[in-house]
Amino acid sequence: MKVNWNTKYTTIAVYSLIVAVLSTIFYLIASEVNLFKIQVSKYINTLQPIIIGFVMAYIFNFILEFYEECLLDNIFSKIKSRKLKRIIGIILTYFTVFLVLYLFLNFVLPQLLSSVIGLVNDIPDYFMAVTKKINDFTSEFQIQEEYYEIILGKWNEFVDYILRFATDLIPKIGNLTKNILSSIWNIVLGVIVSIYLLLDKEKFKALSKKITVSIFSEKNANRAMELARRSDSIFGRFLSGKILDSLIIGILTFITLSIVKMPYATLVSFIVGITNIIPFFGPFIGAIPSFFIILFVSPIKALWFLIIILIIQQIDGNIIGPKILGDSLGISAFWILFSLLVAGKIFGFVGLVIGVPLFVFVYSIIKDIVEYRLGKKGLPKDTKEYY
Repeated sequence: MKVNWNTKYTTIAVYSLIVAVLSTIFYLIASEVNLFKIQVSKYINTLQPIIIGFVMAYIFNFILEFYEECLLDNIFSKIKSRKLKRIIGIILTYFTVFLVLYLFLNFVLPQLLSSVIGLVNDIPDYFMAVTKKINDFTSEFQIQEEYYEIILGKWNEFVDYILRFATDLIPKIGNLTKNILSSIWNIVLGVIVSIYLLLDKEKFKALSKKITVSIFSEKNANRAMELARRSDSIFGRFLSGKILDSLIIGILTFITLSIVKMPYATLVSFIVGITNIIPFFGPFIGAIPSFFIILFVSPIKALWFLIIILIIQQIDGNIIGPKILGDSLGISAFWILFSLLVAGKIFGFVGLVIGVPLFVFVYSIIKDIVEYRLGKKGLPKDTKEYY
């Protein structure tokens, strides 16, 4: 029996079947969400070396492109073999990565751990000193007893929270180190996978294009490849630029804080550099805990720290950032905040890092659809026309 797919009722039946199947799958996942998470975790753990390798290859590709375009094409222009250039580029890329890792492990990490341990050990003394100053302040200005109890109660809650956090901090660092060491084999496999991916990246791109063209129509295949190029442009430019920008800000902060002899300069610079990866609100997120860390040692230096960070962030926002990133976001501060809140809630710190470029990508697709439909209706596409 030959099915006529062009009839109205056959189309309705097919769509109904698809909706029913998808609804059943959604119900099964929703009703057994914990089991679903366990199964997904198993697959992720199995594919962990591939995932790590893909992430490494994607990030390290920017270093490889730099060496190939700025160094090898000029200095080794006589070398005709593209494969030999690629091998030399990969060697230089991983030499750079391992050199940065070596410098971090030998010079930054020991000072970082020393600062954290020293801070945890000194926190009780800092709180006792601050508590004494609060008592002296309330006695000197003769604050009423009910207000004094409120202030003291809130302060004690804050102290308990900080002490619990400090007590759990070192075990958490130990567990993180343990997890990294237990995953060392997956990381080694990931490095090997990333080398193979970078070595034949053009071949893998061509294979992906071949599969896409074979599955979809020419129009849809071109659209899928255009979206892939767009996502690579958005994520690549943002992540590479933000990592470089944050590295520069971290080093600049460390040099400045060391010159003015700020306490816990290494720890504070590390916090500022890491949180600077978060767009727009990163500097504020990093400055708040850093301010309190310095405040316990010296309130005057804590105020100077805020002034220094404000100056550094102005330099970053007006000079360094635009030079490296350009207008890689192109969305308002409201949408940046919206994407950070949603992605951060779902994916944690990783969501704070990738949430904005992910939203920019989705935003660009919705923008294309809206402008396409407006064009079909003969309406203006510029938002200013609708004010």
